Amino acid sequence: MATDVDLPKRQITPVPVPVLPVSVPQKRPLEDDHAPPVSSPLNPNPDVKPSKSQSHDDVAVMAREKPARNKKESIKKRESKGGAGADSSRATPDPKIKELQLPPNESSPLRYKLAPPKPSDFETARGPIFTPHHEVPAPDGSTIQFYETSEHVYNKKSYHYLHCIADPAFPSSFYYRQTEPEPYGAHISFEDAATHMYMDQLGRHITTDKGFRTARANVAIRQGRWYWECKITRGTTKSNPDGSVESHGHVRLGFARREASLDAPVGYDAYSYGIRDVQGQKVHMSRPKDFFPPGEEIKEGDVVGLEIQLPSEQLHRKVVQGHYNPAVDSLDDEEPTAEAANIVRDRIPIRFKQHIYLEKIDYHTTKELEDLMNPSPAGPSGTIGSRPADRPNPNHQVPALRTLPKSCIKVYKNGVLMGTPFTDLLAFLPPASKPQVQVGAREGMDDGMAGYYPAISVFRGGAAEVNFGPDFWYPPPDYLNANSNVESSDPDGDGDVEMVDVDTVKVATTATNTGNSNKDKVRPVAERYDEQIVEDVVADIVDEIDFWMRDGARIIDRTGGGDAKAETTAGIAPAREEIKELVQDD
Repeated sequence: MATDVDLPKRQITPVPVPVLPVSVPQKRPLEDDHAPPVSSPLNPNPDVKPSKSQSHDDVAVMAREKPARNKKESIKKRESKGGAGADSSRATPDPKIKELQLPPNESSPLRYKLAPPKPSDFETARGPIFTPHHEVPAPDGSTIQFYETSEHVYNKKSYHYLHCIADPAFPSSFYYRQTEPEPYGAHISFEDAATHMYMDQLGRHITTDKGFRTARANVAIRQGRWYWECKITRGTTKSNPDGSVESHGHVRLGFARREASLDAPVGYDAYSYGIRDVQGQKVHMSRPKDFFPPGEEIKEGDVVGLEIQLPSEQLHRKVVQGHYNPAVDSLDDEEPTAEAANIVRDRIPIRFKQHIYLEKIDYHTTKELEDLMNPSPAGPSGTIGSRPADRPNPNHQVPALRTLPKSCIKVYKNGVLMGTPFTDLLAFLPPASKPQVQVGAREGMDDGMAGYYPAISVFRGGAAEVNFGPDFWYPPPDYLNANSNVESSDPDGDGDVEMVDVDTVKVATTATNTGNSNKDKVRPVAERYDEQIVEDVVADIVDEIDFWMRDGARIIDRTGGGDAKAETTAGIAPAREEIKELVQDD
């Protein structure tokens, strides 16, 4: 294989970097003294970051030096900058891929050279291998069997994994789409959990014999009102006559974003909000505060319900983009517009043992929220004054510190409302959340999976069972009221609407339109799973059409042989290597 030293002798054009030319996009940021501090998501050259205003002399110098710097960089050096090539077990972008010339504000998904799928890639995705580990007695006298899961990948090291499958209906060179293995429905994610955690085969029960470990659900909540429950099956028991409390472990529960650490309890950092079983305290950024009434605690057998309320994504985008006006946007009652979320999913198939996943760069922590956790006026670097002076608010100058108006988390215990421990939750849509930089990928975009996830933490024998609905143990009053009209119109549960008097229909319709819209009513997290599947299907179709058009609108030969015309049109070299094998230590 030729080295970088051979290139000057042959006098050939350097390997093109799969990004658009940098000369045109540089002009405006460097000459404009009022360039925004946050780069636009539509910027075709996200590597150019307008930091300080530069003189015209600086512009001329950079215009001369930029091409020379690109010529000296090797492929490995460019990969190491983005992090995608740091691990030799992961697939890397094909340097021979030639991007089509696009308009200045148009971008394309990350392109890779892929080998034709194996026959096994068309088979249904499989879940983890379950090995019996131990049994735990439940408060009702039954026994819960916990299993150790294996043969699956964990979301860690700044990567996020989703099951995928090769689809013969996809004519482009990408081949793959997202899929789901059993058990279907909302449950605790086997991949999005810390190691040394034990679950049942349905993903409803969870425990550990180690220190605090956290697991997130497989559902991202992005807007609306949603409810789920958690039953404590192993934890603290009632006080003994001598006043002591017997403990079989501890449980915390709440909501966590993708950036939240899984090797710490929920509420440990600024990306999660949690409730402690000890004294029913609320925890955020590792700061426990009293919340439950005195004498109230969370003990074995208790059912804790959590409701989260988030504004519409339309209002959310106004907040993170700096366009929120409290005087105009205070009601958040605008009708949905034709504008939809710009979902960008740059990812690549990765093999792990007998599974195949879509690997994508995950969101990472930001310095501003790390400084917010530090109670001292000095930041982590020791520099006085590095901590932001203003408290988080919807119009904060730093996107990561902007909060969502009318957002909150409510807590119920055995069906009784305990209160609202958290309000004004931190925003999570980019640029409030920032993904890792990846070579050739579009930077700082929403991948559709950013949001608040139901999360549960267990400690040294603590165990819990989750219930994502729709049949709750202690449904909140708003949930019962919202579903009363549905039950009355379908009393026999066969899915057919009963014919009733016209006046009755008018009354029911009016009640539904005024108080029970999907935006206002409490909904079970299980319904959000169904919505998420629909969103994934739509995004897969959009990505496939994009790939197909860039392949020359031709069906690519999946045997690795001979549709040379299609390959030439797409500018993609024939695949010669198998998809990379992911190596991950448990």
